[in-house]
Amino acid sequence: MSDGSSTIVTRSKAGVAIRLTDERWRHVTAGHPELTTLRAQVLETLADPETIKQGDSGELLAARFYAQTPLTSKWLVVAYSEIDQTDGFLLTAYLARRLSARRTTLWKR
Repeated sequence: MSDGSSTIVTRSKAGVAIRLTDERWRHVTAGHPELTTLRAQVLETLADPETIKQGDSGELLAARFYAQTPLTSKWLVVAYSEIDQTDGFLLTAYLARRLSARRTTLWKR
């Protein structure tokens, strides 16, 4: 029997399937309620980022600038993990004024 939850899958820049479950989306928006209306932009940022940076614990940080968000112009940063070449999952997402210069840039448009 289904619990009514769903999973959306998009592809990272590397072509890896990245899963976003309803449970994970609730977790993201509980900590960052300003993202509630930005689910499509989160998926867009994963699939078509402007830059990808290395996180502190092996995660990847896809980022894309949005001129309009619920908080003004901001970078949308999506942290995700690529388990292997075919599977991964979204960890969290947040809005930032600027990107950290100390993080290693892995890819840039």
